[in-house]
Amino acid sequence: MISTGAFNYINVLDKAADASWTRNTIIANNIANNDTPGYKRKDVQFESYLLNAIAGGDNLDKDIQDVDLSTLNANTYIDNSRLSYRIDGNNVDINTESAYLAQNQIRYYTLLDSMTQEFSRLSAVVNAR
Repeated sequence: MISTGAFNYINVLDKAADASWTRNTIIANNIANNDTPGYKRKDVQFESYLLNAIAGGDNLDKDIQDVDLSTLNANTYIDNSRLSYRIDGNNVDINTESAYLAQNQIRYYTLLDSMTQEFSRLSAVVNAR
């Protein structure tokens, strides 16, 4: 994490990418436990935390600048712990997990691309004559 105001967007994008990477690991674990009796799917909560951290202002730059990055972390939780699709108590649906995995991979690579673009903008400013 870079601690200067010029990198606020990059720091928030970095936190979002970390959460997406964690979600990818969790989804892969859900898929691996598809046949485990009694297993309950897990997921990651991050987006709502981010929305709460930047909500309320009219100026996104100011909202991003005011984000407390130390409190902006992903939280892993058991999803629908009482719900079960099968007699064995497992609530993992392989098709749903595969769709979530594809969606999350697109999100992750989009976040990486956004960080690359931010660094390119900063580089262009630094190298401008």
